[in-house]
Amino acid sequence: MKNQNVYKILSIKEWNKAQKLGYINTDLDKKDGFIHFSSANQLAASLELYFSDHEEVMLLMPNMKKIETDLKYELPDAGSMRKGFFAHLYGDLMIEDIQKSWQIKRGAFQLPQPILLEAEHD
Repeated sequence: MKNQNVYKILSIKEWNKAQKLGYINTDLDKKDGFIHFSSANQLAASLELYFSDHEEVMLLMPNMKKIETDLKYELPDAGSMRKGFFAHLYGDLMIEDIQKSWQIKRGAFQLPQPILLEAEHD
C-alpha cells in the first residue's frame, strides 16, 4: 500500500471552493474527521458509489512525499459494502500538495456495482 499513489475525488464546486481556501475541505471529510482517498483499484467503485449524480468531477493526485507521513490505511466501517484498506489523511490537504489534477466526465460505459466492488478485492 505504501509508496502507491492515492487519489482524491471531489465535485467541481468543492474544487472551486478549495482553490479559494487554499486547501481541500469537503463536507464528507469534515464529518468523518479525515480526508478520504482511493487507490487506483478503488477509484471506479468510489466514483460510482459517491459521485453517481455528478456529470463531471475533479480527480486529484497529491504529491505522496508531502502527505505520506500523515496517511493511515484503515478498513472501512463494519457496515460498509467495501473491502480492503483505504487511505485517510489526518491533516490538511493543501492545494500546493496536489501534484496533478484531472477534470473527468462520466463515461459511456458503466460496470455494475457488484463488479466494481469485486475489483477492490484483487
